[in-house]
Amino acid sequence: MRTLIILGHPDKKSLCAALADNYEKGAREKGGEVERINISDLNFNPNLKNGYRVVQNLEPDLIEAQKKVKWATHIVIVFPVWWGGVPALLKGFLDRAFLPGFAFKYRENSHNWDKLLSGKSARLIVTSDAPVWWLYLTYFHPAVNMMKKAVLEFCGVSPVEVMSFGSIKDASEKRIEGIIYKAFRAGLDDN
Repeated sequence: MRTLIILGHPDKKSLCAALADNYEKGAREKGGEVERINISDLNFNPNLKNGYRVVQNLEPDLIEAQKKVKWATHIVIVFPVWWGGVPALLKGFLDRAFLPGFAFKYRENSHNWDKLLSGKSARLIVTSDAPVWWLYLTYFHPAVNMMKKAVLEFCGVSPVEVMSFGSIKDASEKRIEGIIYKAFRAGLDDN
């Protein structure tokens, strides 16, 4: 399997970074081919200034990121929930890299579209300070819904598995170790 891990947390010393590191360790141990994108390392403007009305030239880092997305058969995105959504840098990356003509294509005179990333699977690894059940019950877990349905499945990526870990701010060291181990196991199991 060709796995692309995208770290959507801007801090490489975060729990999300540890989850991405351990997923990668598991995937490599199982013999999978792995590429990685740490969004905070990319040099790009996350602001899609004119929407899709005007073509905004891609920076070299985004061109390279698109090549990695095309190469992958499995995409793993690791991110925290902030204010019910994804970090701004991850959202900007999606706005700029998952473009019409690359990730999807609208059909002329139609409400339908072509899903240009079909044939790929994905896993979301998500952390939050709120309990996961509360995010689903109160808000229908908007960050997961956005990433799973409005981004990945819209572009043809399916199935999309979700690992969501809540109550992180109150988690014991033992629980954190267990969560990190689950990411490692997922890397083994997916590959």
